[in-house]
Amino acid sequence: MPHCTCLQCKHTVECNAGQLEVMAMASITIRNLDDEVRTHLRVRAASNGRSMEEEVRMILREAVLQGPLPEKGLGTAIHELFKPFGCVELELPRREPMREPPVFD
Repeated sequence: MPHCTCLQCKHTVECNAGQLEVMAMASITIRNLDDEVRTHLRVRAASNGRSMEEEVRMILREAVLQGPLPEKGLGTAIHELFKPFGCVELELPRREPMREPPVFD
Protein backbone atom coordinates (compact mmCIF):
# COMPACT_ATOMS: atom_id res chain seq x y z
CA MET A 1 0.00 0.00 0.00
CA PRO A 2 1.66 3.28 -1.05
CA HIS A 3 1.86 6.06 1.51
CA CYS A 4 1.64 9.81 1.07
CA THR A 5 5.03 11.39 1.72
CA CYS A 6 3.57 14.75 2.74
CA LEU A 7 4.57 15.42 6.35
CA GLN A 8 1.73 17.86 6.87
CA CYS A 9 -1.34 15.86 5.86
CA LYS A 10 -0.51 12.44 7.35
CA HIS A 11 -2.74 10.60 4.89
CA THR A 12 -2.71 6.96 3.91
CA VAL A 13 -3.30 6.24 0.25
CA GLU A 14 -4.96 2.96 -0.69
CA CYS A 15 -5.30 1.54 -4.16
CA ASN A 16 -8.67 -0.15 -4.59
CA ALA A 17 -9.37 -1.62 -8.05
CA GLY A 18 -7.28 1.06 -9.74
CA GLN A 19 -8.89 3.91 -7.83
CA LEU A 20 -6.92 5.79 -5.22
CA GLU A 21 -8.64 6.56 -1.96
CA VAL A 22 -7.19 8.97 0.58
CA MET A 23 -8.05 8.29 4.19
CA ALA A 24 -7.08 10.80 6.87
CA MET A 25 -5.39 9.18 9.86
CA ALA A 26 -5.94 10.74 13.26
CA SER A 27 -3.02 11.38 15.55
CA ILE A 28 -2.93 11.80 19.31
CA THR A 29 -0.37 13.21 21.72
CA ILE A 30 -0.12 11.87 25.26
CA ARG A 31 1.47 14.26 27.71
CA ASN A 32 2.70 13.63 31.26
CA LEU A 33 3.15 9.89 30.78
CA ASP A 34 4.91 8.39 33.79
CA ASP A 35 8.39 7.04 33.15
CA GLU A 36 7.37 3.70 34.64
CA VAL A 37 4.39 3.42 32.27
CA ARG A 38 6.60 4.32 29.31
CA THR A 39 9.16 1.71 30.35
CA HIS A 40 6.52 -1.01 30.70
CA LEU A 41 5.03 0.01 27.36
CA ARG A 42 8.46 -0.21 25.69
CA VAL A 43 9.08 -3.67 27.17
CA ARG A 44 5.58 -4.86 26.20
CA ALA A 45 6.03 -3.56 22.65
CA ALA A 46 9.41 -5.25 22.32
CA SER A 47 8.09 -8.57 23.62
CA ASN A 48 5.30 -8.38 21.01
CA GLY A 49 7.72 -7.42 18.23
CA ARG A 50 6.10 -4.02 17.70
CA SER A 51 7.10 -0.40 18.00
CA MET A 52 5.81 1.55 20.98
CA GLU A 53 3.50 3.48 18.67
CA GLU A 54 2.03 0.29 17.20
CA GLU A 55 1.65 -1.20 20.68
CA VAL A 56 -0.34 1.85 21.82
CA ARG A 57 -2.54 1.53 18.71
CA MET A 58 -3.19 -2.13 19.54
CA ILE A 59 -3.99 -1.34 23.18
CA LEU A 60 -6.42 1.41 22.18
CA ARG A 61 -8.00 -0.72 19.44
CA GLU A 62 -8.59 -3.63 21.85
CA ALA A 63 -9.94 -1.37 24.60
CA VAL A 64 -12.35 0.52 22.35
CA LEU A 65 -13.50 -2.29 20.09
CA GLN A 66 -13.92 -4.99 22.75
CA GLY A 67 -17.66 -4.50 22.79
CA PRO A 68 -20.40 -2.09 23.66
CA LEU A 69 -20.42 -0.33 26.99
CA PRO A 70 -22.94 -1.60 29.52
CA GLU A 71 -26.34 0.03 29.16
CA LYS A 72 -26.53 0.78 32.86
CA GLY A 73 -24.03 1.99 35.39
CA LEU A 74 -22.73 0.23 38.48
CA GLY A 75 -25.04 2.13 40.84
CA THR A 76 -28.10 1.16 38.82
CA ALA A 77 -27.00 -2.49 38.72
CA ILE A 78 -26.49 -2.56 42.51
CA HIS A 79 -29.86 -0.88 43.07
CA GLU A 80 -31.64 -3.44 40.88
CA LEU A 81 -29.82 -6.29 42.66
CA PHE A 82 -31.04 -5.23 46.11
CA LYS A 83 -34.45 -3.82 45.08
CA PRO A 84 -36.31 -7.11 45.79
CA PHE A 85 -35.28 -6.92 49.46
CA GLY A 86 -37.17 -3.67 49.93
CA CYS A 87 -36.18 -0.33 51.32
CA VAL A 88 -34.17 -0.02 54.50
CA GLU A 89 -34.58 3.05 56.65
CA LEU A 90 -31.42 3.90 58.53
CA GLU A 91 -31.58 5.83 61.75
CA LEU A 92 -29.55 8.99 61.45
CA PRO A 93 -27.37 9.81 64.44
CA ARG A 94 -28.22 12.91 66.43
CA ARG A 95 -26.13 15.94 65.48
CA GLU A 96 -24.19 17.50 68.26
CA PRO A 97 -22.60 20.93 68.33
CA MET A 98 -19.10 21.11 66.90
CA ARG A 99 -16.35 20.84 69.45
CA GLU A 100 -13.82 23.56 69.89
CA PRO A 101 -10.74 23.20 67.70
CA PRO A 102 -7.48 22.42 69.51
CA VAL A 103 -5.20 25.29 70.41
CA PHE A 104 -1.52 24.94 69.64
CA ASP A 105 0.38 27.55 71.63
